[in-house]
Amino acid sequence: MTFATRNLTARRLVCAALLAAMAAKANAGALADGFAIAGELYAASLVGVSLPARKPPRVEPTIPAALAAPGARRVDHIAAKGVQVYECRAGLGAAGGAAWAFVGPEASLTGARGEAAGRHYAGPYWEAPDGSRIVGTVKARADAPRAGAVPWLLLETRSVGGPGRYAGVTGVQRVNTAGGGAPAHACDTRAIGVVARVPYSADYVLLAPGAP
Repeated sequence: MTFATRNLTARRLVCAALLAAMAAKANAGALADGFAIAGELYAASLVGVSLPARKPPRVEPTIPAALAAPGARRVDHIAAKGVQVYECRAGLGAAGGAAWAFVGPEASLTGARGEAAGRHYAGPYWEAPDGSRIVGTVKARADAPRAGAVPWLLLETRSVGGPGRYAGVTGVQRVNTAGGGAPAHACDTRAIGVVARVPYSADYVLLAPGAP
């Protein structure tokens, strides 16, 4: 066996191992991405081309029991990155003093394949580039595992836009939150009207009626 033949065989074995590992570890939503990545690696190995680094398939989060949604199935998984907006307002603190009031989120949304998935803003609304839009109402919450992160949530949603990506979504689970908690600096009568924008990120699992 020539060196070139041995090299080609080794590359094929590596790709086969990647496929087996992805099949064993990936969830149903990420499996297709895993096969696509392995296919690209195999094709590149045949011609000796190096591929640029690629993000691993997204793994679906474990949802706390408090945020379970019986009778619903996951239909989409999007990531948000942006800020949580707060305003220092009078009459909210102890003895009628000032306190931070939550205004709403301002975030860009990204789909599981890295595509632009719209924006998330006060309402709360999720709006896709195709014009579909939903608005949510909080039904349950759970403390975030990370310090300083906004809580994980279960929201009931309804469509308030046109047909498209979000039109059939009836619920949202906010998970994997980082940052976004109320500002650490003081809000007192001297700071009334001050607006603070706290960076945050989160994953949103979109739900629709049906068996998981």
